[in-house]
Amino acid sequence: MEEKGNECQHQQEELVLIVGAGPAGLAVAACLAERAIPSLILERDDCIGSLWRKRSYDRLGLHVAKKYCSLPHFPHSKTTPTYMTKSDFISYLDSYAERFRLRIRFGRRVESAQYDNKSGHWILKARINGDILEEYVGSYLVVATGKYDAKVVPDINGLESFKGVVIHSSEYRNGSVFKGNDVLVVGSGNSGMEIAIDLFEAGAKTSVVVRSPIHILTKEIAFLAMHLMNYLPMSILDQIILFLCYLRFGNTAKYNLRRPNFGPFYMLFYNRLQPVIDVGAYDRIKTGEIQVLPSLTSIEGNIVTFSNGKTPHFDAIIFATGYRSTMWQWLETDDPGLVGDDGMPKSNYPDAWKGHNNLYCVGFRLRALTGISKDALLIANDISNDYILSKKSNVI
Repeated sequence: MEEKGNECQHQQEELVLIVGAGPAGLAVAACLAERAIPSLILERDDCIGSLWRKRSYDRLGLHVAKKYCSLPHFPHSKTTPTYMTKSDFISYLDSYAERFRLRIRFGRRVESAQYDNKSGHWILKARINGDILEEYVGSYLVVATGKYDAKVVPDINGLESFKGVVIHSSEYRNGSVFKGNDVLVVGSGNSGMEIAIDLFEAGAKTSVVVRSPIHILTKEIAFLAMHLMNYLPMSILDQIILFLCYLRFGNTAKYNLRRPNFGPFYMLFYNRLQPVIDVGAYDRIKTGEIQVLPSLTSIEGNIVTFSNGKTPHFDAIIFATGYRSTMWQWLETDDPGLVGDDGMPKSNYPDAWKGHNNLYCVGFRLRALTGISKDALLIANDISNDYILSKKSNVI
């Protein structure tokens, strides 16, 4: 008979416990497998890469060339397109998990993770389908839940009175259902801008809220930047990239798209602000076919009021306002240096992957798959070395 509630059905011991079966968790498990270090991944959803499979729009693709988008020990094939589609990348993740025979337990929502000083182990409690509670004990804990965990929707005065459709970008798939509608996209990051052009191409009358300065690049400029950053100091790199951006886009401020005072890669590394890779929205903004609006102040029915005093009517609002980490909802640690109050690593690259008591983080910093791959290799190497030393000490 199954035990329910807060009573654990069983306890399982593992050497390495990894929370999250996205690219970050898979990469660490694969790197450990290459070193013959066993690990177990706990995933709350019923699949790997759930962000890509279940919470992304249809036209989503990788904006960085495949050269910089492979995970460790498994490069892309020659037939893979330079810029991978959503389905391309999901297929790659499936092949990756199969290639390394990764052990994954699906449907496990971790409720708590605490380090036991007495035993020197991490104790995790995970709920299966909101019912049965399991306990896992591990020598090493890798948090791979990433920064795209829980959706963020801002608190806007009167939002509850809106009469039309209100969704987060994680619920948006394509613009076909919005044809002929006035749609407001709140958020001007990569998702917001790509959803805006997708809506326009589907026949919606589209507006996008741009509150803060943003850097806009093309895929080609971004590709060049990824190459040059290995050879040039950031200040020189930013000057070159900004010059190329001016040649391509001109003065973007003319269209209410102000650039930050610092260059795109300074903003990426020190302010965690990603540049927008343009996929067509900018040219439609220039022609006025996509409207740029400032921050919104209130909503009353289908009327939205903006900081410039305009009060247009909208049929739908899509919040491309990002996600937040929920690490602190379940991770219990007194480590003062690894993770901040926002659930993100305190340190910038390259010191954002290791904490105390064999705690590791991967998939949180802003170097995307390149950063994930480098951190996964570092983590696996560190765990392997520590495990070998501990075995030698026990023998002695």
